[in-house]
Amino acid sequence: MRQIRACYDADSITVYQAYSSLIAEPAVAAGRFSTGFKRDRMTWIKPSFLWMMYRSGWAAKPGQEHVLAIRIRREGFAWALANSALSSYEHGVHADRAQWQRSLRAPVRVQWDPERDLHLRPLPYRAIQIGLSGEAVPRYVDEWTLGIEDVTAACREIRALVVAGDLAGAAARLPVERPYPLEPVPAAS
Repeated sequence: MRQIRACYDADSITVYQAYSSLIAEPAVAAGRFSTGFKRDRMTWIKPSFLWMMYRSGWAAKPGQEHVLAIRIRREGFAWALANSALSSYEHGVHADRAQWQRSLRAPVRVQWDPERDLHLRPLPYRAIQIGLSGEAVPRYVDEWTLGIEDVTAACREIRALVVAGDLAGAAARLPVERPYPLEPVPAAS
């Protein structure tokens, strides 16, 4: 099953990224990406908090010591999905590999990976990752971003509860993610 689950309100959706202090601290201070952030490379955003914990090792992997919660405009999120291509070929979605290759000209990649539980084990359903490149990056940085919060302390608190065996306490501190309403999005394995 593939479904976007996220924290959102009428105007915004929260996505997560992990960075070193060289990028994270100036971004939090400015409320937008600035010093150290590279606009010329693909940047991956993730609406799933636990998938971000898996990817960053609970904010412990080198270069990913700060987990940021970035509130972006829902219109921007919709634009990203509407201008995306699947990161891999999928029989039945694409007419053939050549058609999929042509779709890769899009400025956004969509990838579906197994969602994670509190122990970061894979679950039987998928979480979306969205890779922004080309014209999508300045839109993300300059137009879509409404605010950036460093949630690293919360990540570490939740992990400490998991390690201590207090799964109920850990679950109670997770961001509330619910199914995100939108038009159908591409599905990839």
